[in-house]
Amino acid sequence: MAEISDPKIAFAYLRPTCVLLTREPTVTNVELLSAQLKEVNDATLQQLQEYVLFPLRFVLKVPGPKKDKLVQAVAEAISYVLENTCVQRWDTLHDLLSELCLCLCCPTDPGKPADTSEELKTAVLRCLDALLHAAYGDIVFKLFEPVMLAGLGAAISLLLAIGEKEKSRDIQAAALKCLQTLTLQCDCTQEHIVPSSEERCIIGSTMASFLPGITVAVARIITGDLRQGHAVTVRAIKVWSRTVGLVMEDAQLQASEPCKTPSPDLGRIGQLLVHRTESWVKSTAGKLFVLLRKIVSCTSAHQHWTVRLEMVELDDHLLARCSQSLGECVGLLLEALVGAINDEEPRVRKRCEVALRAVSQRNQSCSRSCDTSKSSSSAQTFTDVLSENLHVLATSLPRLMRTTDDQKKLFVLNVFLGYLKVLGPLVSVVLNSAAHLERISKALMQVLELDVMDVRIVEERSYAASIETSSGSHDSYTAHIQRKHFLYFTDEKIFSVLMEICRTLGYYGNMYLLTDHFLDLYQMSSAYRKQAAMVLNEIVRGSAGIAVATETHGLESQVWRHSATQEDLKMAVVSIMEEYTSLKNWHLITVGEEMDRDREDQQLLSPSRLVSISNSNASNTNANSLQVIPSTFASPSPSSSTSTIHHLNSNIWQLCIQLEGIACFAQALGRDFRPLLMTSLYPVLEKAGEETLLVSQAALGTMWDVSKACGYHSLKELINENSDYLLNDISLNLQRLSQHPQAPRVLTVMLTHSDCSLLPLVEDIVQDVLMALDLSYDNTAALFCSVLHTLMAALARWFPSSCGRVGESARPKQTSTHKEVLNIRQFLLDYRKQKELAEGIGIEEDDTKGLEVPPPIECEDVKDIGGPDVKAELPSHLRITKEVMERCIHLLSNPSLRVRLKVLDVLELCVRVLSEKENEMLPMAHRCWPALLQRLTADDPLAVLRAFRMLCTLGETCGDFLRRRVSKEVLPKLSSSLARQAPTSAKAGPVYTHTLVYKLQLAVLQGLGSLSQRLDLGEADLDTVCEASLPYLSCRQPIRLQEASLSVFRHLIQVDPDAFWFTLNELHCPFSYIPPDSDLQPVQMNGMGRPRDEYSDNVLKLLREEFGLS
Repeated sequence: MAEISDPKIAFAYLRPTCVLLTREPTVTNVELLSAQLKEVNDATLQQLQEYVLFPLRFVLKVPGPKKDKLVQAVAEAISYVLENTCVQRWDTLHDLLSELCLCLCCPTDPGKPADTSEELKTAVLRCLDALLHAAYGDIVFKLFEPVMLAGLGAAISLLLAIGEKEKSRDIQAAALKCLQTLTLQCDCTQEHIVPSSEERCIIGSTMASFLPGITVAVARIITGDLRQGHAVTVRAIKVWSRTVGLVMEDAQLQASEPCKTPSPDLGRIGQLLVHRTESWVKSTAGKLFVLLRKIVSCTSAHQHWTVRLEMVELDDHLLARCSQSLGECVGLLLEALVGAINDEEPRVRKRCEVALRAVSQRNQSCSRSCDTSKSSSSAQTFTDVLSENLHVLATSLPRLMRTTDDQKKLFVLNVFLGYLKVLGPLVSVVLNSAAHLERISKALMQVLELDVMDVRIVEERSYAASIETSSGSHDSYTAHIQRKHFLYFTDEKIFSVLMEICRTLGYYGNMYLLTDHFLDLYQMSSAYRKQAAMVLNEIVRGSAGIAVATETHGLESQVWRHSATQEDLKMAVVSIMEEYTSLKNWHLITVGEEMDRDREDQQLLSPSRLVSISNSNASNTNANSLQVIPSTFASPSPSSSTSTIHHLNSNIWQLCIQLEGIACFAQALGRDFRPLLMTSLYPVLEKAGEETLLVSQAALGTMWDVSKACGYHSLKELINENSDYLLNDISLNLQRLSQHPQAPRVLTVMLTHSDCSLLPLVEDIVQDVLMALDLSYDNTAALFCSVLHTLMAALARWFPSSCGRVGESARPKQTSTHKEVLNIRQFLLDYRKQKELAEGIGIEEDDTKGLEVPPPIECEDVKDIGGPDVKAELPSHLRITKEVMERCIHLLSNPSLRVRLKVLDVLELCVRVLSEKENEMLPMAHRCWPALLQRLTADDPLAVLRAFRMLCTLGETCGDFLRRRVSKEVLPKLSSSLARQAPTSAKAGPVYTHTLVYKLQLAVLQGLGSLSQRLDLGEADLDTVCEASLPYLSCRQPIRLQEASLSVFRHLIQVDPDAFWFTLNELHCPFSYIPPDSDLQPVQMNGMGRPRDEYSDNVLKLLREEFGLS
């Protein structure tokens, strides 16, 4: 239907409904009028505005209680009229404002909101907002005349009460929006009246009377319950900032006229007027400072980014308009604004940068507009405020980090970082002040204090550093790096901001000044050493421009920082690394005294040795060995255990941080770090071989970072390219092993992370190691066994054995009987022949056939016939392996269990490497057999376990060479041991699987089957193995022992399927075997007809898998 545009027609159309509504004020009539109003166009409705509003206002004026639905319908109808028309009469504006406020307030107490429905309040607030937007021309400014103070105050108080106490978020936000619109500062998309400077001054003077009430109430809303939602908080911040900006605007205060006495006609209303004098401005600024500080503390780290964005808007608005009147608040506003520079939300950061740039430009333009004498002081005002705030914040930083929560700590540190970024190149000027530098550095030292009481750091060891790590990537090391734990914070974000602060100091500050100052702190006290090292590492990175946000937030964006040259960086790095790798800071105690049984193996590496090294006189070259100084850790008392852990953890973390520093220096210098590898790579490799897991991981991570920074593609390339001087240092240090006990570990790391191209270079070093072992094996056996183990593991990796298992090809391959069709006739003929041979019939014929001369074998090389039998020279890796094996055979009887275990590991690797040369392998196996037999039969269970593993390896490589030895000397004892332990393990509970006896049982069963098959044991020995393994087929045994026993029988069945088919059926026979002919006797098995028992399940499993029984 087309809208009515003729006023006469519209009047005639609306008149009946208006009259009816006046007579009968019901919801139905209001809704009918609302529907008709929507059929009239806006221009016509403007002419009929007063007529249409009369019946609606009349309904509101009718005395007595009214239903909420009726008032709501009226408010919605009035809203529609006001949203589509303009209010041109002051009376209409004034009366409607009063009537709508009466709908919201309590009848008995007009200062409180009425207890009405939420829908009614929403409709009235919408109507009130539409009324203020519809006010046309100058009539809206009459609201701010002195005579309206009481009515305006009532409306403001009511809206504040609704905004603060209402439970509905939408109603709270609507009330605050009305309050914002009332001061002509609405930010919606509709057109608004823009007041002139005089009109703005009038509004500001009037609102000054309500400033205390508005700011206090709205501050309570802002800092109230977080459950009210971010939309309410954002709207409240807008109201607070716009109201304060309106009343305290510098332009208004400067242009305000002298105080005038209020007119006598105002009566008591004149007492409400506020004159914005200097004293009033100063007093009000002090009160606003208290409220602003509370607001900033509650919202600067708010969870929702829109709240933080609105706080940036508040800071920018007040700094732009009220920087002089709110002089006391400028520092706080700057602090809040600066703190948002590092916000995680990009929109907040971007708006903050714009605001700071505007602040800087205003400061510069202000300084240029002043006269010359005044200019210098004015230009420095803003910088002085920032530097002073920085000093104050640095002073209070340790206290704040100790007493506040992580969210507040993060905000404070972001403010600190923001100050540095805003100052930009002026940071170097600020740091020239000794007071500032001292305060900032001491604050960082206290904040970065590490918590070093975690006992796990000391306990974790890197004994099992596998060879396969050489093929790993950088991520495989960084994924396991221990996170630092600090005394005063736990959030990782806080640590990230602290490191960024250090990098920013390095980026903008004087590098020489900073490195000298923090090196002094590093040397001054052990309490500051770790923190100073962390700061130094990041300062160097910052000076190189690594991980520094280089956007221009600064006060003087046209001034660039004084960038450090590559030569400056190199000089600083050299001086720091010299301090890091000095004897007193690098060779620190990281392990306590070992247990008594291994104490003699650790003499060179014990804390007492290291203490004596650090205290020895370097010029004394006569002493071949160092005198052992009694260690303080030999017998720690309970009272000193805490300090011991503290001391060891502190040393571990110091080494880790220094290693991280070397990685940082390499990143800063790039390929220019290569010349420094001559002095830095060897110490890093020392720590990569440390027993303490944390230190070794940090060193490996440093190696990866260094190789990447220096342009090497892998650790292998890094080591191979620098192997000449590394091996030279190792060779020299092996000759003075008492002074350089870490030299073998460097060789271990090199072998772990290199390839076979290193072998020609390292061959002489291996001879030095073997010589040193020969000369002092009592003291250095454990240390050198670790080196030899790494060497042999590397050789096994570099030269994998190409030949198959000896003797395996010579053995006939047995196949399961169910896989071939049984020829009864041929079977009987073979059986008859074997029986005759056993009785001596037909031996002569068989011998004659056996004496037939085989055809001559053609020789491939005729020239070699008759030549001297010259033994070919062994390849270098086999020669080294043989020499290592000869040394280790002697160490198999070492009194230390730890050494014996290491030697067995080394021998196992030697056997694998040497297996490709049978004529060398078999003599060595013969030589090591007596000592190995002792380990197998009369040693600690751990040694027996490891010795049996080596026996299995020997069985793989030597085959039937060991058959007789194993059959007579090993098998009876192993079998009796298994038989003796079977009843115990069958009755044991779940804890038994953690015992050493169980592990030994499991290892023997897992290896016994394959060993029997590889040695091609005889029938009697196979029966022995079978009898020892049968008890472990019981379902009462632990699951893994059952599985290991099944594996034994699978191997035995491969050797003699018929015999073990019979054995299994004797235990449990699932079928009765009926002969195909009546002349044949029926087959009788002991297992036939036997009920299911503890062996049935595993026996049936073997029969099904190996013999195809279903």
